[in-house]
Amino acid sequence: MKVAVSQQSVKRLLQWSQIALLAGAAGMLGYCAFMLTDTWIYQKQESRIFDVPHPRLAAPLSPTVPITGELVGRIEIPRLGVSVIVVEGTDEATLRRAAGHIEGTQLPGLSGNVGIAGHRDTLFRPLRNIRQDDVITVTTLQGQYRYRVLSTKVVSPYDVAVLNPDGHEILTLVTCYPFYFIGPAPDRFIVRAARVL
Repeated sequence: MKVAVSQQSVKRLLQWSQIALLAGAAGMLGYCAFMLTDTWIYQKQESRIFDVPHPRLAAPLSPTVPITGELVGRIEIPRLGVSVIVVEGTDEATLRRAAGHIEGTQLPGLSGNVGIAGHRDTLFRPLRNIRQDDVITVTTLQGQYRYRVLSTKVVSPYDVAVLNPDGHEILTLVTCYPFYFIGPAPDRFIVRAARVL
């Protein structure tokens, strides 16, 4: 038994398929543009707030842990042109707009390992070009702390030992790897830096 399909029907189906694919592509581009614009606006607003002189600036470092979403400071890597606001937490909503201080790690200025995570697709993309001896500055309301890059390495997402303290003031930056991977990346790119006094 033969099924007869008119050329007109095939032509109409192809036209509607083309329109649907174009609409889907436009929707995805619009979504990406919205996400990048939202991140840019958030970074600019938080930078302005952070740059206003604050009475806590002269206060000693508080031992209290910031709550999720609270401003921690700003991380800058001058050679790479990186200047990113850091807030407490690493949930998806936080990392979409800022770098996140990893809960359970030390705060800048105190002995221990300061862990900061960021998305490889946006704010931490320039880390792919980081080199040994690059200087990373973390500025908080309590002061400015400089770190010099010691090493980079790629680890499994389950290798949380990179966040363990070792008795020194260490900064550990974490982002997904490979940088150009599409979808959830299989590994993590780690930057380890030591405090420069």
